[in-house]
Amino acid sequence: MEANGRSQEPPPPRNLAVDHESLQQNGDPRRKGGWITFPFLGVAMLGLGVATSGALSNLVVYLIKEYNVPSVDAAQISNIISGCLSLAPVAGAIVADAFFGCYPIVAVSMFFSVLALVVFTLTASLRGLRPASCQLGASPCQPASAGQMAALYAGVFLMCVSAAGSRFNQATMGADQFDAAADRDVLFNWFFIFFYASSVLGSTVIVYIQDSVSWTLGFGISGAAAVVGLAALLLGTRYYRRPAVLGSPFTGLARVAVAAAMKRKVNVATSEELKFYHGLRNSDGDGKTRDDNLAPSDGFCFLNRAALITDGDVIAADGLVARPWRICTVQQVEDFKAVLRILPLWSAAIFLSVSIGVQINFTILQALAMDRAVGRFTVPAGSMIVGCFIAVVVSLGLLDRVLLPLWRRLTGHNPTSLQRIGAGHVLTVVSMAASAVIERRRLATVRAHGEEDNPGWVSPLSAMWLVLPFAVSGAGEALHFPGQVTLYYQEFPPSLKNTATGMVAMIVALGFYLSTALVGIVRHTTAWLPDNMNASRLENFYWLLAVLVSVNFGYYLLCARLYKYQNVGK
Repeated sequence: MEANGRSQEPPPPRNLAVDHESLQQNGDPRRKGGWITFPFLGVAMLGLGVATSGALSNLVVYLIKEYNVPSVDAAQISNIISGCLSLAPVAGAIVADAFFGCYPIVAVSMFFSVLALVVFTLTASLRGLRPASCQLGASPCQPASAGQMAALYAGVFLMCVSAAGSRFNQATMGADQFDAAADRDVLFNWFFIFFYASSVLGSTVIVYIQDSVSWTLGFGISGAAAVVGLAALLLGTRYYRRPAVLGSPFTGLARVAVAAAMKRKVNVATSEELKFYHGLRNSDGDGKTRDDNLAPSDGFCFLNRAALITDGDVIAADGLVARPWRICTVQQVEDFKAVLRILPLWSAAIFLSVSIGVQINFTILQALAMDRAVGRFTVPAGSMIVGCFIAVVVSLGLLDRVLLPLWRRLTGHNPTSLQRIGAGHVLTVVSMAASAVIERRRLATVRAHGEEDNPGWVSPLSAMWLVLPFAVSGAGEALHFPGQVTLYYQEFPPSLKNTATGMVAMIVALGFYLSTALVGIVRHTTAWLPDNMNASRLENFYWLLAVLVSVNFGYYLLCARLYKYQNVGK
């Protein structure tokens, strides 16, 4: 999984323990950024994570029990909503990059999370906002009216707006507080620890309150967590480093594509004899002497003509151009190439999210049809995903404290981002196979009791078995998600740093959308996924996913082998 042509390894991440000397050096209020911002950002991340998880972790159960939605349809709705929540941060990252920067976007979006929880609390507390209750398996059940669903979707929409501005902009905002790559690596690890730890709290404590006490109280506590997170973010305002907005990075990328198309008939084979445009004469601003004769790199050479100075390009003495969509700078060409180089690796991660999206929602449906008792305690079906969250947190800790130091001792260097992502692929394959085996055992108990036609029958097989594939999946996420964030942040050009962290959100979003499409295809072409889980053939679906993820891993290995790091150590 290592890239060819790599001259050196990416820098090893620092220990997760906060460096107190660094904290003191960066703690002067007159000096923005540094570890003094960490407590405020950490509480903000935790508060938002608890609020989001508390509102949405139990959404499938909420739809089934309170809105009388059929089980598979509820899983599909949840997938679509999860896709929206994951895609929205890409738009938030673009807006932050182009117009406002991270801090104001994060602050406003966290306020929207408070509003979203107010709406969710109202749907739970006002009887008129939900249809009449109905027992599982009873027929017919009164469906929710359009107005009732609109009220629920209003809360979902507000939560999407919140996710748009905060989910990954928080990570970028945290990374902006540090100059050293090692500090940023630590921050990204902590971001994922806070993200999954807050998800554990939301998926256990709050989900239990929703199932056992009341939905109103559960949503209310989630809203209180959102308020605490917003307050923490605002209290740290005077300490934050807020880099200047560089303008929309996509305008420059679009100019490269347009200029290259307009000059598609120009021959750049003799590029050493040609002149390329480097921008304004005094635009560097970094004190370095610029080489105006430097040509673009050889990769994707068809784009080089976008920066080639031809007879039709009117350029003033100071470097200003009269027709900016006909010519762009060499740096803009190189930025566009950086995005193109990363796209194959990025696309290889999409199917990981497809399989995880299917596993999350169908595991909840499996849990509803299994024995969830642990002693006198009944585990909520929406809490089963906690096994995944805990596995992520534990795995990140083990990686930082045990596995990475051991790797460095044995090999003399840190594993690359590509190696970590590849290991995550392997564990995802194992997780899908484990889900298939457990579902096979569950269906065996159904057949043994002759209950295939009874949708309300609960298998005596313990639902705790479902924790195993979730734990393996969580260990995989601890490898491939932080690895992807580090890779994109490192390899993307400076003007696209916010968008770089949002690339992971787009992967997750596409995964949820495509998982919805995949489930729809399987439902229309096979009899594997009826609404009655006791008559399903879900194990076949999991085996199909295991095969597809294995093929996708082969594609990833090919992409990783061909990739060359561009910004090692930056």
